[in-house]
Amino acid sequence: MKKSLFLSLLLLSGCSVAPEETPPCACDDYVPPYVKPPSASNQENIQQLLAYIAQKAKDRWGEDEFVEAGKHRYVKYLDGYNTRAHIDFEAGKIYVSTISQYQPTEKLQKAIVQTLLMPADPAHAELFSDKEAVLRGKPFLLGQVLDHDGKPIEWEWRANRYADYLLDNKLQKKAIKHGSAYYVEINMVKDHLEQREYQYAGLIRDAAKRYGLSEDLIFAVIKTESSFNPYAVSHAGAYGLMQVIPKTAGADVFNLVKNKPGIPTKEYLFDPANNIDTGAAYFYILKNRYLRDVKHPTSKHFSMISAYNGGTGGVLSTFDSDRKRAMNELNSLNPTQVYDALTTQHPKGEARRYLQKVLYFQKDFSQGNI
Repeated sequence: MKKSLFLSLLLLSGCSVAPEETPPCACDDYVPPYVKPPSASNQENIQQLLAYIAQKAKDRWGEDEFVEAGKHRYVKYLDGYNTRAHIDFEAGKIYVSTISQYQPTEKLQKAIVQTLLMPADPAHAELFSDKEAVLRGKPFLLGQVLDHDGKPIEWEWRANRYADYLLDNKLQKKAIKHGSAYYVEINMVKDHLEQREYQYAGLIRDAAKRYGLSEDLIFAVIKTESSFNPYAVSHAGAYGLMQVIPKTAGADVFNLVKNKPGIPTKEYLFDPANNIDTGAAYFYILKNRYLRDVKHPTSKHFSMISAYNGGTGGVLSTFDSDRKRAMNELNSLNPTQVYDALTTQHPKGEARRYLQKVLYFQKDFSQGNI
Protein backbone atom coordinates (compact mmCIF):
# COMPACT_ATOMS: atom_id res chain seq x y z
CA MET A 1 0.00 0.00 0.00
CA LYS A 2 2.82 2.41 0.93
CA LYS A 3 4.60 1.76 -2.37
CA SER A 4 1.42 2.28 -4.42
CA LEU A 5 0.73 5.55 -2.62
CA PHE A 6 4.30 6.63 -3.24
CA LEU A 7 3.93 5.91 -6.99
CA SER A 8 0.65 7.80 -7.06
CA LEU A 9 2.33 10.81 -5.52
CA LEU A 10 4.98 10.73 -8.23
CA LEU A 11 2.31 10.77 -10.94
CA LEU A 12 0.22 13.46 -9.28
CA SER A 13 3.24 15.70 -8.97
CA GLY A 14 3.72 15.74 -12.72
CA CYS A 15 7.36 14.79 -12.21
CA SER A 16 8.69 11.77 -14.08
CA VAL A 17 12.27 12.17 -12.95
CA ALA A 18 13.82 8.82 -12.17
CA PRO A 19 16.00 8.48 -9.09
CA GLU A 20 19.22 8.56 -11.12
CA GLU A 21 18.07 11.79 -12.82
CA THR A 22 17.47 13.62 -9.56
CA PRO A 23 19.49 16.82 -9.21
CA PRO A 24 22.82 16.13 -7.45
CA CYS A 25 21.94 17.66 -4.09
CA ALA A 26 19.03 15.29 -3.55
CA CYS A 27 20.85 12.08 -4.42
CA ASP A 28 21.73 9.70 -1.61
CA ASP A 29 25.26 9.21 -2.95
CA TYR A 30 25.99 12.93 -3.26
CA VAL A 31 28.72 14.04 -0.87
CA PRO A 32 29.06 17.80 -0.34
CA PRO A 33 32.48 19.39 0.10
CA TYR A 34 34.00 17.93 3.24
CA VAL A 35 34.08 20.08 6.31
CA LYS A 36 35.62 18.72 9.48
CA PRO A 37 33.00 18.76 12.25
CA PRO A 38 33.91 20.71 15.37
CA SER A 39 34.08 18.88 18.65
CA ALA A 40 30.64 18.65 20.23
CA SER A 41 32.18 18.57 23.68
CA ASN A 42 34.02 21.89 23.36
CA GLN A 43 31.92 24.76 24.69
CA GLU A 44 33.81 27.20 22.50
CA ASN A 45 32.69 25.31 19.41
CA ILE A 46 28.90 25.38 19.74
CA GLN A 47 28.48 28.12 17.16
CA GLN A 48 30.86 26.37 14.77
CA LEU A 49 29.07 23.08 15.39
CA LEU A 50 25.66 24.55 14.60
CA ALA A 51 27.13 26.20 11.52
CA TYR A 52 28.57 22.86 10.41
CA ILE A 53 25.20 21.14 10.80
CA ALA A 54 23.53 24.00 8.96
CA GLN A 55 25.94 23.72 6.05
CA LYS A 56 25.46 19.97 5.75
CA ALA A 57 21.66 20.35 5.84
CA LYS A 58 21.60 23.28 3.40
CA ASP A 59 23.75 21.31 0.96
CA ARG A 60 21.01 18.71 0.90
CA TRP A 61 17.81 20.68 1.31
CA GLY A 62 18.67 24.10 -0.03
CA GLU A 63 18.50 27.42 1.78
CA ASP A 64 14.71 27.78 1.57
CA GLU A 65 13.92 24.36 3.05
CA PHE A 66 16.56 24.39 5.77
CA VAL A 67 15.17 24.14 9.32
CA GLU A 68 17.37 24.69 12.35
CA ALA A 69 16.99 23.58 15.95
CA GLY A 70 16.14 26.37 18.36
CA LYS A 71 14.69 27.25 21.73
CA HIS A 72 11.14 26.17 20.90
CA ARG A 73 11.98 23.81 18.05
CA TYR A 74 13.54 20.35 18.02
CA VAL A 75 15.21 19.44 14.73
CA LYS A 76 17.04 16.18 14.16
CA TYR A 77 18.68 15.24 10.85
CA LEU A 78 19.22 11.60 9.92
CA ASP A 79 20.38 9.50 7.00
CA GLY A 80 23.27 11.68 5.82
CA TYR A 81 21.10 14.78 6.41
CA ASN A 82 18.57 13.54 3.83
CA THR A 83 15.84 12.93 6.40
CA ARG A 84 14.60 15.28 9.09
CA ALA A 85 12.34 15.31 12.16
CA HIS A 86 11.04 18.73 13.18
CA ILE A 87 8.95 19.32 16.30
CA ASP A 88 7.39 22.75 16.72
CA PHE A 89 6.65 22.88 20.44
CA GLU A 90 4.75 26.15 20.20
CA ALA A 91 2.44 25.02 17.38
CA GLY A 92 2.13 21.42 18.58
CA LYS A 93 3.14 19.99 15.20
CA ILE A 94 5.61 17.30 14.15
CA TYR A 95 6.95 17.10 10.60
CA VAL A 96 8.97 14.13 9.40
CA SER A 97 10.43 14.65 5.93
CA THR A 98 12.90 13.11 3.52
CA ILE A 99 14.49 14.14 0.24
CA SER A 100 15.85 10.66 -0.32
CA GLN A 101 14.87 9.40 -3.76
CA TYR A 102 15.81 5.83 -2.86
CA GLN A 103 13.23 4.06 -0.71
CA PRO A 104 11.82 7.27 0.74
CA THR A 105 8.99 5.53 2.59
CA GLU A 106 11.46 3.25 4.34
CA LYS A 107 13.52 6.29 5.37
CA LEU A 108 10.40 8.01 6.66
CA GLN A 109 9.28 4.89 8.50
CA LYS A 110 12.53 4.73 10.43
CA ALA A 111 12.54 8.48 11.13
CA ILE A 112 8.94 8.45 12.39
CA VAL A 113 9.74 5.65 14.83
CA GLN A 114 12.90 7.45 15.95
CA THR A 115 10.92 10.61 16.59
CA LEU A 116 8.00 9.01 18.42
CA LEU A 117 10.34 7.04 20.68
CA MET A 118 13.11 9.60 21.12
CA PRO A 119 14.55 9.40 24.62
CA ALA A 120 13.50 11.73 27.39
CA ASP A 121 17.19 12.08 28.26
CA PRO A 122 18.80 14.45 25.71
CA ALA A 123 22.15 12.77 26.40
CA HIS A 124 20.97 9.87 24.20
CA ALA A 125 19.38 11.99 21.48
CA GLU A 126 22.45 12.58 19.23
CA LEU A 127 21.42 16.21 18.76
CA PHE A 128 24.60 17.31 17.02
CA SER A 129 24.95 14.64 14.34
CA ASP A 130 22.89 12.65 11.86
CA LYS A 131 23.25 9.46 13.90
CA GLU A 132 20.19 7.66 15.18
CA ALA A 133 19.29 8.22 18.81
CA VAL A 134 19.66 5.43 21.33
CA LEU A 135 16.06 4.44 22.08
CA ARG A 136 16.00 3.66 25.77
CA GLY A 137 13.75 4.44 28.68
CA LYS A 138 10.47 6.31 28.60
CA PRO A 139 9.91 8.20 25.31
CA PHE A 140 9.88 11.97 25.70
CA LEU A 141 6.71 12.31 23.58
CA LEU A 142 4.78 9.61 25.45
CA GLY A 143 1.22 10.91 25.84
CA GLN A 144 1.93 14.02 23.76
CA VAL A 145 1.15 12.10 20.56
CA LEU A 146 -1.59 9.50 20.17
CA ASP A 147 -1.79 6.98 17.35
CA HIS A 148 -4.73 6.48 14.97
CA ASP A 149 -6.49 4.44 17.67
CA GLY A 150 -6.06 7.22 20.21
CA LYS A 151 -3.42 5.27 22.14
CA PRO A 152 -0.14 6.61 23.59
CA ILE A 153 3.00 5.33 21.87
CA GLU A 154 5.53 3.72 24.18
CA TRP A 155 6.71 0.61 22.36
CA GLU A 156 8.44 0.08 19.02
CA TRP A 157 5.70 -2.15 17.62
CA ARG A 158 3.08 0.54 18.16
CA ALA A 159 5.35 3.24 16.74
CA ASN A 160 5.93 1.13 13.62
CA ARG A 161 2.22 0.45 13.25
CA TYR A 162 1.42 4.16 13.48
CA ALA A 163 4.19 4.92 10.99
CA ASP A 164 2.58 2.42 8.59
CA TYR A 165 -0.75 4.19 9.02
CA LEU A 166 0.76 7.62 8.38
CA LEU A 167 2.58 6.48 5.26
CA ASP A 168 -0.52 4.73 3.92
CA ASN A 169 -2.88 7.63 4.61
CA LYS A 170 -1.02 10.89 5.24
CA LEU A 171 2.03 10.86 2.96
CA GLN A 172 2.52 14.12 1.09
CA LYS A 173 4.96 15.38 -1.50
CA LYS A 174 6.20 18.80 -2.50
CA ALA A 175 8.71 20.17 -4.95
CA ILE A 176 11.82 21.79 -3.55
CA LYS A 177 14.80 23.42 -5.21
CA HIS A 178 16.88 20.24 -5.32
CA GLY A 179 14.09 17.83 -6.27
CA SER A 180 11.21 16.52 -4.17
CA ALA A 181 10.47 16.10 -0.49
CA TYR A 182 8.15 13.49 1.00
CA TYR A 183 6.69 14.13 4.41
CA VAL A 184 4.03 13.42 7.00
CA GLU A 185 2.56 15.87 9.49
CA ILE A 186 1.59 14.71 12.98
CA ASN A 187 -0.57 16.67 15.39
CA MET A 188 0.34 16.64 19.04
CA VAL A 189 -2.46 16.41 21.60
CA LYS A 190 -4.06 19.68 22.69
CA ASP A 191 -2.54 19.60 26.16
CA HIS A 192 0.99 18.68 25.01
CA LEU A 193 2.47 21.74 26.73
CA GLU A 194 0.73 20.97 30.01
CA GLN A 195 2.01 17.38 29.84
CA ARG A 196 5.59 18.62 29.51
CA GLU A 197 5.02 21.02 32.39
CA TYR A 198 3.91 18.15 34.61
CA GLN A 199 7.03 16.17 33.68
CA TYR A 200 9.19 18.76 35.41
CA ALA A 201 6.86 19.89 38.21
CA GLY A 202 8.77 17.96 40.88
CA LEU A 203 12.14 19.35 39.80
CA ILE A 204 10.72 22.87 39.74
CA ARG A 205 9.21 22.47 43.19
CA ASP A 206 12.54 21.28 44.61
CA ALA A 207 14.54 24.09 42.99
CA ALA A 208 12.08 26.75 44.14
CA LYS A 209 12.31 25.51 47.72
CA ARG A 210 16.10 25.22 47.55
CA TYR A 211 16.66 28.79 46.38
CA GLY A 212 13.73 30.61 47.95
CA LEU A 213 11.90 31.29 44.69
CA SER A 214 8.27 30.95 43.66
CA GLU A 215 7.42 27.89 41.59
CA ASP A 216 5.35 29.95 39.17
CA LEU A 217 8.40 32.11 38.36
CA ILE A 218 10.43 29.07 37.31
CA PHE A 219 7.49 27.65 35.34
CA ALA A 220 7.04 30.98 33.56
CA VAL A 221 10.72 31.32 32.69
CA ILE A 222 10.89 27.79 31.27
CA LYS A 223 7.76 28.36 29.18
CA THR A 224 9.22 31.60 27.85
CA GLU A 225 12.70 30.23 27.24
CA SER A 226 11.93 26.85 25.70
CA SER A 227 8.24 25.86 25.80
CA PHE A 228 9.46 23.03 28.06
CA ASN A 229 11.76 21.70 25.33
CA PRO A 230 14.69 19.99 27.11
CA TYR A 231 16.58 19.79 23.80
CA ALA A 232 16.57 23.58 23.33
CA VAL A 233 19.73 25.19 21.95
CA SER A 234 20.60 28.66 20.73
CA HIS A 235 23.37 30.34 18.78
CA ALA A 236 24.26 32.21 21.95
CA GLY A 237 25.36 28.85 23.35
CA ALA A 238 22.42 28.41 25.72
CA TYR A 239 21.19 24.94 26.60
CA GLY A 240 18.10 23.21 27.87
CA LEU A 241 14.87 24.15 29.57
CA MET A 242 16.04 27.41 31.15
CA GLN A 243 18.50 28.25 28.35
CA VAL A 244 21.55 28.49 30.57
CA ILE A 245 24.75 29.86 29.00
CA PRO A 246 27.72 27.97 30.48
CA LYS A 247 30.25 30.81 30.36
CA THR A 248 28.02 33.36 32.10
CA ALA A 249 25.18 32.10 34.30
CA GLY A 250 26.66 28.60 34.46
CA ALA A 251 30.07 29.87 35.55
CA ASP A 252 28.53 32.13 38.19
CA VAL A 253 26.51 29.27 39.65
CA PHE A 254 29.50 26.92 39.74
CA ASN A 255 31.70 29.58 41.34
CA LEU A 256 29.32 31.37 43.70
CA VAL A 257 26.81 28.68 44.66
CA LYS A 258 28.37 25.28 44.03
CA ASN A 259 31.95 26.24 44.92
CA LYS A 260 33.11 24.31 41.87
CA PRO A 261 35.79 25.34 39.37
CA GLY A 262 35.14 25.75 35.67
CA ILE A 263 31.83 25.87 33.84
CA PRO A 264 29.06 23.31 33.27
CA THR A 265 29.25 21.20 30.15
CA LYS A 266 26.42 20.97 27.67
CA GLU A 267 25.84 17.39 28.81
CA TYR A 268 25.38 18.69 32.36
CA LEU A 269 22.95 21.37 31.22
CA PHE A 270 20.93 19.07 28.97
CA ASP A 271 20.01 17.10 32.09
CA PRO A 272 16.67 18.64 33.15
CA ALA A 273 17.43 18.41 36.88
CA ASN A 274 20.79 20.14 36.48
CA ASN A 275 19.36 22.73 34.12
CA ILE A 276 16.49 23.75 36.38
CA ASP A 277 18.78 23.79 39.40
CA THR A 278 21.32 25.99 37.58
CA GLY A 279 18.72 28.41 36.25
CA ALA A 280 17.10 28.73 39.67
CA ALA A 281 20.49 29.17 41.33
CA TYR A 282 21.25 32.03 38.95
CA PHE A 283 18.03 33.75 40.00
CA TYR A 284 19.26 33.33 43.59
CA ILE A 285 22.50 35.11 42.60
CA LEU A 286 20.59 37.91 40.91
CA LYS A 287 18.37 38.35 43.94
CA ASN A 288 21.01 38.17 46.65
CA ARG A 289 24.13 39.51 44.95
CA TYR A 290 23.81 41.51 41.74
CA LEU A 291 20.46 43.13 42.57
CA ARG A 292 20.57 42.95 46.36
CA ASP A 293 20.43 46.76 46.63
CA VAL A 294 17.04 47.01 44.91
CA LYS A 295 14.81 47.91 47.83
CA HIS A 296 11.23 47.22 46.81
CA PRO A 297 10.57 43.45 46.47
CA THR A 298 8.31 43.91 43.45
CA SER A 299 10.84 46.14 41.71
CA LYS A 300 13.50 43.54 42.50
CA HIS A 301 11.29 40.83 41.03
CA PHE A 302 10.91 42.78 37.78
CA SER A 303 14.64 43.50 37.71
CA MET A 304 15.57 39.84 38.27
CA ILE A 305 13.43 38.67 35.37
CA SER A 306 14.79 41.33 33.06
CA ALA A 307 18.38 40.58 34.12
CA TYR A 308 17.94 36.85 33.45
CA ASN A 309 17.48 37.74 29.80
CA GLY A 310 19.43 40.95 29.28
CA GLY A 311 21.93 40.96 32.13
CA THR A 312 22.25 43.10 35.23
CA GLY A 313 24.06 45.74 33.21
CA GLY A 314 21.10 46.00 30.88
CA VAL A 315 18.75 46.58 33.80
CA LEU A 316 20.89 49.31 35.33
CA SER A 317 21.64 51.03 32.03
CA THR A 318 17.89 51.47 31.60
CA PHE A 319 18.04 54.02 34.41
CA ASP A 320 21.51 55.57 34.06
CA SER A 321 24.89 54.90 32.47
CA ASP A 322 26.51 55.08 35.91
CA ARG A 323 25.70 51.98 37.96
CA LYS A 324 25.46 53.76 41.32
CA ARG A 325 23.23 56.50 39.96
CA ALA A 326 21.18 53.86 38.15
CA MET A 327 20.50 51.98 41.38
CA ASN A 328 19.52 55.20 43.13
CA GLU A 329 17.18 56.11 40.27
CA LEU A 330 15.63 52.64 40.26
CA ASN A 331 15.00 52.83 44.01
CA SER A 332 13.42 56.26 43.67
CA LEU A 333 10.66 54.80 41.48
CA ASN A 334 7.64 52.77 42.46
CA PRO A 335 7.25 49.24 40.99
CA THR A 336 4.89 50.39 38.23
CA GLN A 337 7.42 52.97 37.09
CA VAL A 338 10.21 50.38 37.20
CA TYR A 339 8.11 48.01 35.10
CA ASP A 340 7.31 50.76 32.59
CA ALA A 341 10.98 51.66 32.27
CA LEU A 342 12.12 48.06 31.78
CA THR A 343 9.44 47.35 29.17
CA THR A 344 9.83 50.59 27.20
CA GLN A 345 13.34 51.94 27.78
CA HIS A 346 15.57 48.87 28.20
CA PRO A 347 18.32 49.05 25.54
CA LYS A 348 17.37 45.61 24.21
CA GLY A 349 13.98 45.09 22.61
CA GLU A 350 14.06 41.38 23.42
CA ALA A 351 14.49 42.14 27.13
CA ARG A 352 11.51 44.52 27.04
CA ARG A 353 9.27 41.81 25.63
CA TYR A 354 10.80 39.15 27.86
CA LEU A 355 9.64 40.75 31.10
CA GLN A 356 6.11 41.08 29.71
CA LYS A 357 6.00 37.44 28.63
CA VAL A 358 7.34 36.00 31.86
CA LEU A 359 4.96 38.03 34.01
CA TYR A 360 2.02 37.01 31.81
CA PHE A 361 2.91 33.33 32.11
CA GLN A 362 3.65 33.68 35.82
CA LYS A 363 0.18 35.05 36.43
CA ASP A 364 -1.23 32.16 34.41
CA PHE A 365 0.61 29.60 36.51
CA SER A 366 -0.25 31.31 39.80
CA GLN A 367 -3.94 31.03 38.89
CA GLY A 368 -3.57 27.29 38.47
CA ASN A 369 -3.60 27.24 34.67
CA ILE A 370 -1.13 24.40 34.31
